[in-house]
Amino acid sequence: MKENLSKKILFLGYGQDETILIDELRQIGCRVDCKQTKISKILDYDLIISFGYQHIIKEEVISNLNIPIINLHISYLPWNKGAHPNFWSFFDSTPSGVTIHLIDKGIDTGPIIFQKYVNFSDNELTFKDTYKRLLHEIEKLFISKIQNILTGNYHSKPQRGKGSYHEKGEMPKQFSGWDSNIEEEIKRLDEIFKMEIK
Repeated sequence: MKENLSKKILFLGYGQDETILIDELRQIGCRVDCKQTKISKILDYDLIISFGYQHIIKEEVISNLNIPIINLHISYLPWNKGAHPNFWSFFDSTPSGVTIHLIDKGIDTGPIIFQKYVNFSDNELTFKDTYKRLLHEIEKLFISKIQNILTGNYHSKPQRGKGSYHEKGEMPKQFSGWDSNIEEEIKRLDEIFKMEIK
């Protein structure tokens, strides 16, 4: 017997013009409410999905809920938790990828549901190119697993190892911007930091 996929979902973060996932969920019969603002109370949902959400969900909100809260993060966790994961994967030479995980009281520390390594092509030269690719890959991963996510038919696993974490304020002030060539920019920043250490 086919399970009912028509869930009531609170979608936190990106709006309908920023991600295809809201339309995908609605097309299979889900009722989706979208919010970008900070939430203090959540009532009457089957599932919460966070994608591009700029606020931390408080621990007391999480502990009072008896439903899954899922986050879509554009890094290969446990690497590059927190802000600007795409930049840090290149700067720190850590794996690039995407992860769908359960939210817990930490920042991007919850158990992993699905994830995928991403190797970039030779024509993805800028940070903006690779960011777009990561967004595409995480949407594709979500859509391929949408039935599992909606029915809770998945096995979550704890993150292995410490990985890395970065806050917004850690971005180098000398960063040229998202349109810069990755290889050239990382080399340039490395040279700047070497000079500062001397």
